[in-house]
Amino acid sequence: MYQRLDLEVWDGDQPIPREELLKRVPGKQGILCLITEKIDSQVLDAAGSCLKVVSTFSVGTDHIDLEAVKARGIKVGYTPGVLTDAVAELTLGLTLATARRFFQSHREILSGGWEKSAWSPLWMCGKQLHGCTVGIVGLGRIGFALLLRLKAFQVKDILYTARSPKPHGEAEGGKEVKFEELLQKSDFVICTCALTPETQGMFDKRAFQLMKPSAVFINISRGGLVNQDDLVEALKGGEIWGAGLDVMTPEPLPSHHPLLQLANCTVIPHIGSATEKTRLDMARLAAENLIAGIKGTSMPAQLL
Repeated sequence: MYQRLDLEVWDGDQPIPREELLKRVPGKQGILCLITEKIDSQVLDAAGSCLKVVSTFSVGTDHIDLEAVKARGIKVGYTPGVLTDAVAELTLGLTLATARRFFQSHREILSGGWEKSAWSPLWMCGKQLHGCTVGIVGLGRIGFALLLRLKAFQVKDILYTARSPKPHGEAEGGKEVKFEELLQKSDFVICTCALTPETQGMFDKRAFQLMKPSAVFINISRGGLVNQDDLVEALKGGEIWGAGLDVMTPEPLPSHHPLLQLANCTVIPHIGSATEKTRLDMARLAAENLIAGIKGTSMPAQLL
């Protein structure tokens, strides 16, 4: 990219400070951002009329004001597809780690709990996928890839919600249902849908009350889909059995946050796409989108 464009790069380990971003964008033709950068009217105005494209190193675009970008005729590139398998694998791993209490069991070894309870028949017992009903909220690329992987565990039923018909989901044994029915019937509720104004906070007190007390809730999409105060209360009060989160609000989550104090909540630091191959593929696609948007050629993955 250095050979094809005149680049200005923020190479710090932490996200670029807001004031530094605003200072650097004027006159730029393209912006390559992460999900940590909020690309809104303020940034777009600071960039000025030269800006042609915003390329994000992500498949999610909730950090970009798409209406503001569209109104200015700016193209948006993103990185769908290349991270699907990595995130689906992580989702399955997080589901198993939560249901079988991996992290909690490890802490028991370190604290001496294993020595006190070794071979007790019900010690560290969890949930299993075999024979269960799994509900997938949002059958997009990641949701469908997860559905395929779940079949290997011989689950009883796979329910899903979707914004449009998903014949490939039905062909693989999935069944589309309403959101409320999915919550009521599922032993595992796995959220893979996009964060939009319509889905913001959809997992709230009412949603958790509709779930089975034995249900496991998994979120690998965006933290904004969940009312975290309601989730904390649901976990404390036994409205659901456990939760596994790869995403939360804010990120990074403060080390003293209530979710991190709960034994029945497994939290990992938004690493869904964090494999070496996937991150390299994402970087390559984001760079190709940026170059194409500036040159005025066809972008490999254009959202707007």
